[in-house]
Amino acid sequence: MTCAEAHRLLDANLDDQLDLRDALEVEEHLAGCAHCGADERGLRELGQFARANLTRHPMPPALEQTLREAFRPAQPARRWRKIAMALVPAAAAAVLLVMAGPLLLARGGDARTEDAVIAAHVRSLLANHLTDVASSDQHTVKPWFQGKLDYSVPATDFTAQGFALAGGRLDYVEDMPAAALVYRRRQHVVNLFIWPSRRGGDAPVRHSSSRGYGAFRWAKDGMNYWAVSDLNDAELEGFVELVRRDH
Repeated sequence: MTCAEAHRLLDANLDDQLDLRDALEVEEHLAGCAHCGADERGLRELGQFARANLTRHPMPPALEQTLREAFRPAQPARRWRKIAMALVPAAAAAVLLVMAGPLLLARGGDARTEDAVIAAHVRSLLANHLTDVASSDQHTVKPWFQGKLDYSVPATDFTAQGFALAGGRLDYVEDMPAAALVYRRRQHVVNLFIWPSRRGGDAPVRHSSSRGYGAFRWAKDGMNYWAVSDLNDAELEGFVELVRRDH
């Protein structure tokens, strides 16, 4: 099963709507694909968030009786007027859901991206594949990305400030190639992921943490930046400020 096929079936799999064969193929693919697995976990988290945070309004006691009366034999105009009045609360709820939907999807998208970025960070450590180009020279690292990505990667060495450039590699985030710049601080590794933002523009710095790793994210000039490490938050934030001043 390809990633495209798995993505097409993720929603149905979460809703237990697949037959046994398709469900087994999806689960097998998710077990071996970190990217699709991260997307599947993001969808689960979005569903859990919706169930936990969306307001549930109990049906008014009179609504059932109103609907029953509306469908009893009666003059057509009177019957449809009753139906319309009975459905007003449902229509209002639908409007609220449409208004809240983008916010829920945005939050869900951020959660999926965070999961994917941290998974990429962990994968680079476990697979012993931190760098495709190992160098502390920005004039070696930056040109290495040319021709591999359609945007410039600002690789700066911050050794004097305690964050030594170790190199860079290609990674994959949000279904697109991303640059990963690797820095070291003592025995800790910092991955700085950079890729084009689908939303464009700028976004303020935000902090989150998951599975023992801290992450700072922001956007500038239409580019996403994610710094991930097991460093303490104060040191990782200091690194983020260095990057932001340099870029």
